[in-house]
Amino acid sequence: MVVSSFALALLSKSLFFMGVADAMLVILFFNIIGLTVVSFFSTFGPTFGLRQMVLSRFWFGWWGVKLIAVFNVLACIGWSSVNSIVGAELLHTVNNDVPGWAGIVVIAVCTWGVTLFGYKVVHIYEFWSWIPSFIIFLIVLGVFAHSGDFVGMKWGGAGEAELGSVLSMGSVIFGFAIGWCSYAADYTCYQPSSQSKTKVFGWTFLGLIFPLLFTQMLGVAVMSAVDLNGGDNRYAEGYAASGTGGLLGAVLVYHLGGFGKFCLVMLALSIIANNCPNIYSVGLTVQVLGRWIQWVPRFVWTTIATGAYIAIAIPGYSHFEVVLENFMNFIGYWLAIYSSIGITDHLVFKRGFSGYRPEYYDVPEKLPPGIAAIFAFCCGVIGMVAGMSQVWWVGWIALHAGEAPFGGDVGWELGAAFSCVGYLIARPIELKFFGR
Repeated sequence: MVVSSFALALLSKSLFFMGVADAMLVILFFNIIGLTVVSFFSTFGPTFGLRQMVLSRFWFGWWGVKLIAVFNVLACIGWSSVNSIVGAELLHTVNNDVPGWAGIVVIAVCTWGVTLFGYKVVHIYEFWSWIPSFIIFLIVLGVFAHSGDFVGMKWGGAGEAELGSVLSMGSVIFGFAIGWCSYAADYTCYQPSSQSKTKVFGWTFLGLIFPLLFTQMLGVAVMSAVDLNGGDNRYAEGYAASGTGGLLGAVLVYHLGGFGKFCLVMLALSIIANNCPNIYSVGLTVQVLGRWIQWVPRFVWTTIATGAYIAIAIPGYSHFEVVLENFMNFIGYWLAIYSSIGITDHLVFKRGFSGYRPEYYDVPEKLPPGIAAIFAFCCGVIGMVAGMSQVWWVGWIALHAGEAPFGGDVGWELGAAFSCVGYLIARPIELKFFGR
């Protein structure tokens, strides 16, 4: 229930030229796909009491999981950079004298302050912080609906162009939704081992699907107003001047004045809730890189990660749309590959939760060698390259998934499929030679 989720939906119009109706359908279906994976991995936490990256040793092995951990750290830092840029845009809208870098630093320091004190404080903050954000989003909904500026449930294009837009926007939405799967078990491992898997899956899914659909569909609706009067209106001007902050300002500040500015500040600070799991999980993830790292207090790693994402976010502030699309696609690509390997091993080779020996979580010689998983990961990268559609690279399969020159982005789908096939081929061979 944060403003970065709202901001993501704006890309449907600004980058992919979609209508309201088709954008909302993409948001619905691709969120369901991504969140199903997150909810599934959440059920591992209570069962084994292990964090997500430690659990990943049962699929990638002692050494292979270190590569996954590096990707996860990069993803967590990247997530936080993207989120903090959105918050900084809102603060800039409230006061033009607040430069982007200052807003980024304010959000980063506040996030660091929450994560500094560990899981319980993070959990308490997350438990309550969505409520004021939800109230403000309801105000946005009410004010915008009352303004009469919603253009209605219009459809976008048709044919190959629409196909490419749907697949590319879907890739962005999927990347946002699946983004929690690499640390899903981090926040369920304190549940009792007797906890119902159905309950963990169900409540995790509901807790994510409702705010994502609400904020993203609201974003699509508000963004539709930029077309009023042929694009000559305060919505278009606000978005051009300050991105997400300017668009929300056209709703809140225009109608509510000073109270609208207060609402924008509160939405900017909602970013803290989104960044807390990212930065806190960095301290958990790096611990699988080496035993010596476990001797370093976690707050040291959260501090380093905070400095890193500030350094990335400040230069990215002026190129937010490109940064957001590229990063969300990167998240979707690698997590689709990671999830595909984990789910394939769980269902085909472990054959459910009974196939694990959790007592071996830190015994390298008892864990899989990880060769099959890394081979499958490389296969997934080939699929990703074939299916990705970016300004700097369009894969040979992506070209046929939409209108030239960009086609449509099917990188995560092909990455998942290629890695699954690669693992099904390599894992039996690995078991035959190593027996583990």
